[in-house]
Amino acid sequence: MSAVTITTPAPFIRLIRFNRPEARNALNRALLRETAAALEEARGDDEVRVVVLTGDDRAFSAGADIKEMPDNGIPMWGQADRLKAWKTIERFPKPLIAAVNGFALGGGCELTTLCDIVVAGDNARFGLPEVRIGAFPGDGGTQRVPRVIGKSRAMWMMMTGNTIDAAKACDWGLATETVPADQTVDRALEIAREIAEMSPLAVAMIKEEVLMTYQKPLDESLSLERKLLLWQTEDHDEGIAAFTEKRKPNFKGR
Repeated sequence: MSAVTITTPAPFIRLIRFNRPEARNALNRALLRETAAALEEARGDDEVRVVVLTGDDRAFSAGADIKEMPDNGIPMWGQADRLKAWKTIERFPKPLIAAVNGFALGGGCELTTLCDIVVAGDNARFGLPEVRIGAFPGDGGTQRVPRVIGKSRAMWMMMTGNTIDAAKACDWGLATETVPADQTVDRALEIAREIAEMSPLAVAMIKEEVLMTYQKPLDESLSLERKLLLWQTEDHDEGIAAFTEKRKPNFKGR
């Protein structure tokens, strides 16, 4: 059985649903590989403008699959195929939206930090409990989570292993908004449809520019932003024309 299911619920939108309910969608190697492969396919498909990641009612993902912990002394976080899958997700250039119900723990919580927008159901619980098995967040959490919620809150989450609810996750910046649990995926798809109506070139450029905040010094990223302002596309021409003519633009991604 495939570890993920892939559907197209609306034009230009791809929905990737984790499919390991018996393991609360734990991130085993198969799930990570299949997710990365689905994103690679979506990356090269002009008919995909936004991707939504989700799990099921009980869990977005409960984290790494401890059953896959190797007995050779090499941490599972250092396995080449896992690292490659995480890098593929991190480098995905199109909008990535997480629809989170239930548990988003460990790697599941870390995965949400690679998403651009996070919709949390009111039953969601976010946490980094690795310390309770004598480990630490090894899929980038020690670096990404403090950048999202700040040092003190990140230290508390990682050092205690405690979870936070959807409202606190939203307040701290781990989630964009919280909705009733039975509306989580629908709300994520609603946002995806709104984004999909925009110029995919402009949206991709926005993502690239915003992520520069975490990768480059401010003066360097501002310089790159100013250079990008020189761009000109058919979508830009269409946007200006539609505004002038008081009509809805028809962006083609050119």
